[in-house]
Amino acid sequence: MYVPEPQAAEINAVRRLLDPIQANLIPAHVTLCREDELTSINTASLACRLSDARAKSFTLHFGKPQIFHQHGILLPCIAGDEPFHALRRHVLASTAVRHHAAHITLAHPRNPKSAGNSLASANLLPEMLAIHFTRVALIEQTGAMPWRVLQTCEIHASNQQ
Repeated sequence: MYVPEPQAAEINAVRRLLDPIQANLIPAHVTLCREDELTSINTASLACRLSDARAKSFTLHFGKPQIFHQHGILLPCIAGDEPFHALRRHVLASTAVRHHAAHITLAHPRNPKSAGNSLASANLLPEMLAIHFTRVALIEQTGAMPWRVLQTCEIHASNQQ
């Protein structure tokens, strides 16, 4: 789920400072499902599940940046994640879905540490971000190329904002 504007511009500017490699590969996003979870779901089924009235838009609240795996930096989801997990269960058509914490990766530890990679740089973002997600993108990466969007699905509005 790509972060919508206007928050995307602000987050992506910080991501370019912290990890220009990752910022060039994929815009700011929250991963709803990983590729290994989607292997048995075809694109048509996925689109059908996302267009279903049970797939609702939602707001995630993100807290202060945190370091992970040496020089990776992420924004942890600190509130609003139950609708995120409900959408995961709905998309994967299972209640036995592994836990996947919602977050936004600002710097990925697999990339070399850039000169701008620091918590001080990450703290240029507001201390608390509330981001409303209304669409899901099915994306794919080939080799080391930037991720590309294969399909985008709008999800139904909810009363939660």
